[in-house]
Amino acid sequence: MRLASFRTPAGHSWGVVEDDYIIDVGAQVGTLYPDLRSVIAAEAYSVVRDSARRAPRYALDRVDWLPPVPNPAKILCIGLNYETHRKETGRAEALHPAVFTRFPDTQIGHGASIIRPRVSRDLDFEGELAVVIGRGGRYISAEAAMEHVAGYACYNDATLRDWQRHTHQFTPGKNFPATGAFGPFIVTADSIGDYRTFRLTTRVNGEPVQDAGLDQLIFPIPTLIEYCSAFTPLAPGDVIATGTPGGVGFKRSPPLFLKPGDSVEVEISAVGTLKNGVADES
Repeated sequence: MRLASFRTPAGHSWGVVEDDYIIDVGAQVGTLYPDLRSVIAAEAYSVVRDSARRAPRYALDRVDWLPPVPNPAKILCIGLNYETHRKETGRAEALHPAVFTRFPDTQIGHGASIIRPRVSRDLDFEGELAVVIGRGGRYISAEAAMEHVAGYACYNDATLRDWQRHTHQFTPGKNFPATGAFGPFIVTADSIGDYRTFRLTTRVNGEPVQDAGLDQLIFPIPTLIEYCSAFTPLAPGDVIATGTPGGVGFKRSPPLFLKPGDSVEVEISAVGTLKNGVADES
């Protein structure tokens, strides 16, 4: 099942993506489940399937996509989680995941523009697999971790590299408005196979710039969930962006930074393709 959040002239809603349509399940059960985070928390997937049979439909090109979970309590991002990326940055091997945070209000949905701010021109791409937490918990073991995964989505952790390098802390470069692209939808974990068989490809203006298998993660998803849930309780709808492969723009020669008019796609097999343009801050 593919779950999406979206906007129409009638307002914000959520639903199921089938073929070329979004089924507006929120129009049917929105009083009980006002957003996808509440659906995930209640594990109300059977309600969603039943309601989808009688809910209104919209053509995909008639809606504005929102981040699938517009209001996660936490977005935890993992740095340097592919060997190709670790090596291109010159970082030492690590015993533990590098974790930083992204603010929910920096996110945008599929089709929206990533915004290059007026204070920087060093806007970079980072294609990633996002894990959406289903069942929350604290001190989740690696052995039980996959039982806590609601589903997967594509993510582009677009980064202002100069601001990232102002200090040893990543926070400023990772939290400019409209730089965290997320979507188009969540593919529920029960509808696809082992995430380690997925392949991630990022394209800029149609040209591949990143390509890696998800089996190449240095710290796999169960380890990330175990580690993150040790220092903070994970809640339904929380997002873990699992890291980006090598090939990022600032390590190319010459550097490849995003500029207005560019198009960026993050495609993950069995999950989908997230596409966003780039625009300057107005």
